[in-house]
Amino acid sequence: MISIDCTAVEDEAAKNMYQRPELDYLVYNDPVGYSDLIFNGDPEEYLKNVTDYSPLD
Repeated sequence: MISIDCTAVEDEAAKNMYQRPELDYLVYNDPVGYSDLIFNGDPEEYLKNVTDYSPLD
């Protein structure tokens, strides 16, 4: 069994409040996809591509 500390991953990869829910979604709805992203992918690049972030002026 493999255990991933999701809090540590989110703190490192998610740079804003819009990216954390995306990781939470993967953890609960696609745990295999989440583990594949963490072990084989680039979570920061993934989050940059799937989230829309526009800072308030």
